[in-house]
Amino acid sequence: MSETIGYVDPSREAFDMFKALPRDVPVNMINFLRFRKLAEYEKGHVLEGENLTGAEAYANYGRDSGSIFKRVGGTIVWRGEPKLMLIGPSAKRGYEAWDMTFVASYPTAGAFLEMVTDPDYQIAVKHRQAAVADSRLIRCHPQDDNDVFG
Repeated sequence: MSETIGYVDPSREAFDMFKALPRDVPVNMINFLRFRKLAEYEKGHVLEGENLTGAEAYANYGRDSGSIFKRVGGTIVWRGEPKLMLIGPSAKRGYEAWDMTFVASYPTAGAFLEMVTDPDYQIAVKHRQAAVADSRLIRCHPQDDNDVFG
């Protein structure tokens, strides 16, 4: 029985908007992930094991895409375990509980595009698609450090 799916892959419109922004600037990609209880692969996809959890399938995605991520200059600059949403939807209004959050940094937006269009990445991303029930991916342009808000 399939779980309800949220946002897993970018829409064509969102991807086109990403490509229309400057490609020669550094980007940080904020990731929020909620995993499926059990990974759901497309028919015909070769599995390395049966009954993988979403977290296990995502670990396979990391293993298979990691060398591409590093080759384009990607780094993880922050990772955290979500515990509580202090500001945002409450449990009564559909609280967004995330299993994993992290910020991936790329030397340029073009490097991110190089990664996601790499043929080997296209194979590896099948693990992510099987693993993730819902996600958010937010492109940010780093700004100069400042000790104050604003």
